[in-house]
Amino acid sequence: MNLLFVADPLSSFSVKKDSTLAMMLEAQAKGYAIWHCHIEDIKSVAGAIYAKSQKIKIDMAGSPWYVSTQTKEMKVAAFDAVIMRKDPPFDMSYVTATWFLSQAKLEGAKIFNDPVALRNHSEKLSLLEFLQYAPPTLISYDLKDIQDFHREHQDIIIKPLDGMGGMGIFRVKSDALNLASIVETLGDSGKRALMAQKFLPEISEGDKRVLVIGGKAVPHGLARIPQGGEVRGNLAAGGKGVACPISEKEAKVAEHIGPLLASRGLHLIGLDFIGGYLTEINVTSPTCFVEITQQTGYDVAKQWLTSLEQYLK
Repeated sequence: MNLLFVADPLSSFSVKKDSTLAMMLEAQAKGYAIWHCHIEDIKSVAGAIYAKSQKIKIDMAGSPWYVSTQTKEMKVAAFDAVIMRKDPPFDMSYVTATWFLSQAKLEGAKIFNDPVALRNHSEKLSLLEFLQYAPPTLISYDLKDIQDFHREHQDIIIKPLDGMGGMGIFRVKSDALNLASIVETLGDSGKRALMAQKFLPEISEGDKRVLVIGGKAVPHGLARIPQGGEVRGNLAAGGKGVACPISEKEAKVAEHIGPLLASRGLHLIGLDFIGGYLTEINVTSPTCFVEITQQTGYDVAKQWLTSLEQYLK
């Protein structure tokens, strides 16, 4: 089986903990051929969608950890499966890639996550469909709306809709210090909508990532615990990752949301919880495979590949 991974440059992978690499290794262990391309390598030629891709062999003892054995321009639909793992930002290049992949899907390509679903699913706004599980939440362009929300809840988090890895997240306490300035800066003076949520003190126990694969939750999640006075638990912001079993409440939320989003083509999602409240639904390139596997012994990549194989039957 030939698998094409659409991802960031291989040289940029964090080898010790990269979830895409964990997927590749699991697939290679099953004897599958691993191919890689960037979103910029996808194009339309005479109406068909092609990707200039390199076939790689992974050797974790080598330096670098991969060897390119072949480079070829192939129809995207010729691969047995296409794994879309390009990291944010969700910019026009990303959107264009989903348009190309949507056409490739019409040509018969099997793509995970589905490009139409990726394009339609905002990792922040998608929460609106499931607000019964979320903390008090507001999304608006308007400074007054956010000021009113703050007056009601006193201690809030403000973040941009297109942020990743904890970038652009601010806490505003009861004194409202710099609230207007934060909103004006993050919102580009009213040109960008922002998300505001009631601050959850349970963040001290971690921002917990729960992975859901093919509609089924991984039994262990990763609590990303803020360090050094930070309010952000994101690993990219210095948070400490601690694996632990998912709670009964988290499991019930996953049982509701997971199959629904899987039916829309979102094979792999990451649900983020703070204190049992759902705060985001990640779909672009959910991570934490390696940390969970290393700390618990539960093979997340194996669950992912087994689920993928079932979809391809």
